[in-house]
Amino acid sequence: MFTGLVEATGSLLAVTPTQGATRITIAAPELASRLRTGDSISVSGVCLTALDITPTAFSADLAAETIARTTLSLLQQGSTVNLELPTPAGSPLGGHVVQGHVDGTATLLALDPITPAAPATDWRLRLQLPPELTRYVVPQGSITVEGISLTVASLKGHEVEIAIIPHTYAATSLRTLAPGSLLNIEVDVLSKYAERAEKPAQVELTEAFLLANGY
Repeated sequence: MFTGLVEATGSLLAVTPTQGATRITIAAPELASRLRTGDSISVSGVCLTALDITPTAFSADLAAETIARTTLSLLQQGSTVNLELPTPAGSPLGGHVVQGHVDGTATLLALDPITPAAPATDWRLRLQLPPELTRYVVPQGSITVEGISLTVASLKGHEVEIAIIPHTYAATSLRTLAPGSLLNIEVDVLSKYAERAEKPAQVELTEAFLLANGY
């Protein structure tokens, strides 16, 4: 698993359609030397398997589900991506539980500085969530945006506001994105488990079930 604390950014070198899959290649000079073939790595919030590793880059194949659910196949050469290696067992959990299983994409509405004239300022991120994901988001709850563990400041309808500190702005891909960009979103998995637990089990009233239960 991951924690949503981005370790480094990388640069997309290529998106190459191949027979049966699409391969992406990413320049990652800060992390590539720590990878071994088959290792997991989070790329802008998507858990991928590292292949064809060099000292400064790696490749990964995108399954059809990944292409349909995330933004990775839409990125252009030179796009900045957020990178994180899995969290070793027993390590401090600095962000929150992030699986790298993207639930969908949101639209970036704005990313505005709070104090434009300041040398280092907080930022306010606004994004539009897909309606089907809104029920899993609560103010002051956790959400993963492009692989970054963030805290929801407010929720108005399907619009989410998030406070971004100067370090997060400088150290991640957020600074490279423009309004209208699509963002990979993973909601807090705990909220999905809570919803599942609240729903009563659905029983199919078949003849065999009725006989087995004395009807």
